Formats: sequence, structure tokens, C-alpha cells
Amino acid sequence: SGDELLHIAHTMLDASHYRFGPGAREAFADYLQRRISQPHFANARSVRNALDRMRLRQASRLYADRDRVLTADDLSTIAESDIRASRVFAAAT
Repeated sequence: SGDELLHIAHTMLDASHYRFGPGAREAFADYLQRRISQPHFANARSVRNALDRMRLRQASRLYADRDRVLTADDLSTIAESDIRASRVFAAAT
């Protein structure tokens, strides 16, 4: 279920010392709801792949603002925008 997959995502993020920032958990729940209905959805594997892509988008976002001093919180937080940048949302519009 979506709740179980969200729990799996939290477990994976915790293991990697990441967390969802404000609004990110809800955005990821929305992502899962949309992604489940698409072809080739593979449950926990798809969750892991999505989290990997979100971490890459987070790294790109932080790198783009490289003049700013980053905190540990910055480096370990997945923002809502890191999730909403997924093509899953672009396909819905």
C-alpha cells in the first residue's frame, strides 16, 4: 500500500541519514500515488530509485547555491522541490 511504501521510504532515508523537509513527505506520498499507476512500478525498488533521484536533485540544488555556507541540516534534508521536480509530476500537467 501507499502507507507501507512511505514507511519503507522513511526507513531508507533514516538509514542514509536523510529526512524529509517541510511538505516533502506529502509530496512523496503524492509521488507514490501517481507512480504506482504507471508501468514498471516495482514497489520498494521503485521507492529506492526515486529516493536516489531525489538525492541527486538535492545535490544539484545545493551545488547551484554554492556561495552559501551549507549546514548539516541542508545536506541531510530532502526538500519538497526535490520531489516535485520529478517527471511524474510533469506528466500529470
